[in-house]
Amino acid sequence: MELFKSTSKFSKKQLILLSIPVFFSNIAIPLVGMVDTGLMGNLGETKYLAATSIATSVMTMIIWSFGFLRMGTVGIVAQAYGKSDYREIVKTLLRNLVIALIVALIIIIFTPLIKISINYFFSSSDETEVLINQYLNIRVFSVPAELIMYIMIGFYLGIQKTKISSLLIIMLSSLNIILSSLFVLTYDFKVVGVALGTLLASYITTIIFLFYTYNFIIKKFKIIPKFENLMNKSKLIKLFNINFDIFVRTLFLTFAFLWVTYLGSKIGEDYLAVNTILLQFIILAAFFLDAYAFSTEGVVGFAIGRRNFKSFMLVVKESIKVSFVTAILISILYLIFFKEIVNIITDIEILRFISFQHIFWIILIPPVASLCYQLDGIFIGVSQTKEMKNAMIVSVLGFIAVSIFLTKYLANHGIWFSLLLFMIFRSLTLQFYFKKILNRF
Repeated sequence: MELFKSTSKFSKKQLILLSIPVFFSNIAIPLVGMVDTGLMGNLGETKYLAATSIATSVMTMIIWSFGFLRMGTVGIVAQAYGKSDYREIVKTLLRNLVIALIVALIIIIFTPLIKISINYFFSSSDETEVLINQYLNIRVFSVPAELIMYIMIGFYLGIQKTKISSLLIIMLSSLNIILSSLFVLTYDFKVVGVALGTLLASYITTIIFLFYTYNFIIKKFKIIPKFENLMNKSKLIKLFNINFDIFVRTLFLTFAFLWVTYLGSKIGEDYLAVNTILLQFIILAAFFLDAYAFSTEGVVGFAIGRRNFKSFMLVVKESIKVSFVTAILISILYLIFFKEIVNIITDIEILRFISFQHIFWIILIPPVASLCYQLDGIFIGVSQTKEMKNAMIVSVLGFIAVSIFLTKYLANHGIWFSLLLFMIFRSLTLQFYFKKILNRF
């Protein structure tokens, strides 16, 4: 869907229409996490859920740390699209594909170090440690495919083809759910099953969409993609600076959520498992609200490319309003269905009981966090990545400081109070830097 060849007639309706396919795709991503959590949470023993929680949290931190491959692609592609510079769009795509493969190879090589780090930092039983290693031995080989998909998603978001990027994510998530359920429920592979499901789903989806993207570029831009003449010094420096800033920013963000897992493990495996369940609600809300942020990325980048200040401000204001209202609706749904969803995710009574005690945080966080999610999309779209990085570093350091204090006195509720404050820190720091975007007009 490409509604914004001109942003001068922007409206809430247009943003919602552009975001609809992204809604469905973004729901699919956390749904995979919920299904995996449910598969492990109904095996009767906490160790399976604890192992999956730690292993997936670490892998998510590592892979999301290279989210610059998507976010950096979106900003540059969107601005080049605003200038009708199709050759630069294709070269940006190819450059980031090469970077993705190099990064993936490095991650695979350092797998033993990842295992050592997990064993050192997390307090887990010997049985749980074995399960963690089983998961990592398989999941790490999905990294090349997952990073390539980041770039393809960024490419399609940048040219406002949200239907295609959404179809990619829906296919990945659907295959992941089907294969993981098959391996766990039918073949009783347990932790190995969910890792294997992710591995196969990632490669099947990547191969299909690489072929599609190659043909799409030839048809849309009349250019045959070739890995030639990509080493333009100024372009590489710009790409490196943008990617490095987003890398550091995302590394700090994913560490913040890993920190939640870490603090929970220090309280006990039951709380580690409970926080895994609760985080699924936060992640689901985040991905749902990110539909607006993702859609806005391409639109504000296009407006920057055209240097249209009026359209830019209109997009910013309307998208923030729509995101906040949607967050309120999500919280209302959580209030109504929270207990029923938790009961589906796990059959372990102690985990259900502790989860029910934390419903307040699950309802409160989405509306509070909606502003920082939307501001993220705006900063990505205009490639204002240095400010994003600085804002995230300050926010995470503040989060860690308050979490240590609050957890000491409020236990697990202290972790969730700190997470709420973290979302507020993110909004305040991004608002502080927003004026720098306005100076570009």
